[in-house]
This record gives sequence, C-alpha cells and structure tokens, in this order.
Amino acid sequence: MLTTATTIEIRPVETKADLDAFVRLPWALYRNDPQWVPPLIGEVKGLLSEKSNPYFGHAKARYWLALRDGKPVGRISAQIDELVQQHMGQGIGQWGMFECEDDPEIAARLLETAESWLKAGGMTEAMGPFSLSIWDEPGLLVDGFEHPPLLMTPHHLPYYAGLVEGQGYAKVKDLYAYDLDITTGFPERIQRIVAAGDKNPRIRIRKADPSRFEQEVRLVLEILNDAWSDNWGYIPLTEAEIAYAAKKMKPLVKPDLVRICEFEGKPAAFMLTLPDLNELQRDLDGRLFPFGWAKLLWRLRKPFTQRVRVPLMGVRKELQASRNGALMAMMLIEHIRRDAVGVFSNRGELSWILEDNLPMRNILENIGCFIYKTYRIYSKPLV
Repeated sequence: MLTTATTIEIRPVETKADLDAFVRLPWALYRNDPQWVPPLIGEVKGLLSEKSNPYFGHAKARYWLALRDGKPVGRISAQIDELVQQHMGQGIGQWGMFECEDDPEIAARLLETAESWLKAGGMTEAMGPFSLSIWDEPGLLVDGFEHPPLLMTPHHLPYYAGLVEGQGYAKVKDLYAYDLDITTGFPERIQRIVAAGDKNPRIRIRKADPSRFEQEVRLVLEILNDAWSDNWGYIPLTEAEIAYAAKKMKPLVKPDLVRICEFEGKPAAFMLTLPDLNELQRDLDGRLFPFGWAKLLWRLRKPFTQRVRVPLMGVRKELQASRNGALMAMMLIEHIRRDAVGVFSNRGELSWILEDNLPMRNILENIGCFIYKTYRIYSKPLV
C-alpha cells in the first residue's frame, strides 16, 4: 500500500486536457492487469458529454481528478438524477467512474468531494458506483477479477472495495454475472420442458426482423420497461435514450442472437444477446483511428468471441410468476443457444442478475449456469 508523502489536489474537470486525463487514467492504473480491456476513448467521452448523452436530459453530473505532484492518481464522478429521485427514492445521489491508486487518503478525498457536491444538491444518501447510470456500468467488481470484462460491464482492481468500505460505505445490493457452457445443452429434464413449449400453440418464438430494426428495438424496450418496473434500481428509459441505445447497438445486433416471444399472439418476452465487443477491440488501445475502425467493422461481420453476453432479457410482469413465464425464459435461452454455439461463441454470460431475483436465478441455475462474477452497490448516509 502506498503512503501519501505529498499533497493531494482534487481538481474539477473543466478543460479538454482535464477530460483527457480523466478518461486516460485507467491506462496507468491497469497497466499490470492482464484482464483489463481498454475502453474506446470516444465512447467514454460520449458517455460523459452533456451534448451527446441523453441521460443528461434528466440528470446532472460533475467529474474530478485527484493529482499528486501534478500527476493524475484518481478520479470520480457524482450524479443527481431526477428519475432516480422518482423511482429509487428521494435524496439518493450517486457517484461513479471511480478509479484510484491504492491509497486511502486519495480515495477519502475523492469520495468526500463527491459527497459534498451531492449534499450541496440536497441529497441525503450517496450510492454507487454507477458509471453513470444503472443502464451503463453499475457496481464495483468484488469477485471474479481473473476474468476479463465483457461489453458494458465494469472491471476493477481488487483493492477498490477496501478503499470504498474504509470510507463508511456498506453493501446495498449485489449483482451477479452467470456463466454458461453453451456447448452441452440443457439437462434432459429441462429439454423436455422446452420441447413441450415448442409444441404449445399459445407460444411462438421468433427472431428479430432486421428490416424493422427501429420498431423491433422499441418493442424490446417496451417489454423491458414493463418487465423490470418492479425491480430494485429500475429507472425507465426515455424516448431519447431508447433512440440513442438503438443507434449504438445496431452494429452489434445479430438477428440469430435476438428472440421475441409471443404469448397468445402478443409480444410477451424477449432476449438480446451480443458478441463481446471488448474482445474484438482489445488490441485497439481505445482508438478507432486511423485504422481501428476498419479492423473493428471487419471483425463484426462474423464475430466469434470467447463469450457472448445477454445484457437484456425480460418477461412481461403479468406472466413473471406463472409457469408460462418461466417456460418462455428457458425457451428463449435455448433457442439462442442453438444458433450461437460454434458460430458466435461456446460460452455465454448472463448479466447482471439481482441477488434477490430468485425466480430468474432458479431458472439459470437449473439450466447449468453458475455465478462467476459479483458486482456490489454501496450506500452511505450523508450527514
């Protein structure tokens, strides 16, 4: 552990140079971590930009750098989101983008700065990390450091949890990432259940129609907003955010990896699986220019990655507690598994799953999934 022998300066991000330093800091911190994947610099800047990210239509944020002798050694963001106030609770402010050298003083100064800003904005509780929202990269990795992060999931250094907990933060919720060997198929008992579902005239599983991409995205996200509305941490996606997400996901979406389930003729459930963009961009060092974009586009034509990821899946609320709801979830996974194995990947990650979402956890564990990563959300009262 480092000892701070010099003065630590906490500086707000105000200039282009500050923003560059904020975005590039992980390159120094993770230089000896073989699992870390450099994010695309343009994507990170787009996330943080009030001009490009529609998140800022209902939220505001500030960013800070920690410097020792002029050298960046830590960073943090703080966010106040109107939709968090409405759906998670009044007075909940959030922080994220947390990166830090192994030094409790730096961590303390960063977190205190974020907390002070939240308190000045009327917040009574600090919760994090969210980088920037629950739809981006929520949670601090506390288990599974030996595995690389998949697209839209965070990766952290093992000492981060100690730094955060050392400032009085306590666990609010764990989020799990499940791993599945998709080469083996389901246990025989589950296969019989799925086969019966395939013969059920009330249930129809179909692929997404790429010629109707925007309509299909809206349908999927409409089901999602209904399916997740009672979940802890749920924040509805706005119209602008739906359009933004559709534009970003379009190059990644493969029709064979998306399924929509109709029940009695009405769209009732869906599952979206994506190739692991992180693996495809790992050697680009965060840069698409001058030649990185061409490499990435070529790789996306027929992507095969170590794992594919299921970032979004949902069954309409009215069916979630029913036998048909569980059946549709298993059918969606199996239909995509058949098309993915050997073509897109041989393993899948289903993430993230709330620790207390026992119905979904039971489904996943019954088909052979196991937890291989844990992300933690922390909270602290602001007094």
